[in-house]
Amino acid sequence: QVQLVESGGGLVQPGGSLRLSCAASGIISRIHPMGWYRQAPGKQRELVAGIAGGDSTNYADSVKGRFTISRDNAKNTVYLQMNSLKPEDTAVYYCNLHSLWNSRDYWGQGTQVSVSS
Repeated sequence: QVQLVESGGGLVQPGGSLRLSCAASGIISRIHPMGWYRQAPGKQRELVAGIAGGDSTNYADSVKGRFTISRDNAKNTVYLQMNSLKPEDTAVYYCNLHSLWNSRDYWGQGTQVSVSS
């Protein structure tokens, strides 16, 4: 059974940093595309950053230069380093894995990120 468990959210002041972690189990994550999405109240879920099996990355324009997605294959974990956080980054952040085996999307439970002074 595939499970994704996020951690690392919290409350931070504008300009601060957080690192989110997504630990995968039940699947070898490194060969599958993974991503971080976020959903703010009243808004649709949006892709923040993605990393492919070959470790190529892509980012939403709103976070380019501030956020970095990376993998630790030994730990079966994907990270999202978030710097220079802004109030508009406030949202629930979700980890996603798109399985190349069965084309299913798997989601974590979400972690709250709040940016406020």
